[in-house]
Amino acid sequence: MLSSVLSRSDCADCRFCCSFRRKSLWETPLFDEETVGKLRSLYPDAHFKPRGDAFTIDIDDQYRTDDSEEEALCPFNKNGCILGADLKPFDCCIWPLRVMWYNGGLAICLTPTCPVISGKPLSVMQELTDGEVGNKIAAYAELHPFIIKDYKEGFPVLRVI
Repeated sequence: MLSSVLSRSDCADCRFCCSFRRKSLWETPLFDEETVGKLRSLYPDAHFKPRGDAFTIDIDDQYRTDDSEEEALCPFNKNGCILGADLKPFDCCIWPLRVMWYNGGLAICLTPTCPVISGKPLSVMQELTDGEVGNKIAAYAELHPFIIKDYKEGFPVLRVI
């Protein structure tokens, strides 16, 4: 979905989005119940926990310390994501974008920590979300409100929905 601004090789070389600091567990991708059922049958060692009306990966046992900066890798990242397009969470498909509650409504925001995007002008991402990509994200969020996250200070708002 974001191939015009993120190349496969950029993402494969980085994989920052596939690891989660203990203090950033709110960023872990969300899955609907049907997808979790499929994933449990395909990957019995994967663990999930409920979060609101959805599920997220349970990586708590991967942390070795109580350090909030410690990172744990997504269990579906084995030298790249092993999930097919039909099972990949929408959060992952739109990274580094997030749909967030903002000023009583919704906004498409930019995660400021993506190393690849941080080197690009903000206007590039603004233009992307003003077009078809932003429309697709808004439509998905309307149908699947469980993906909407609370606004975090420092996340640039690219488009108010």
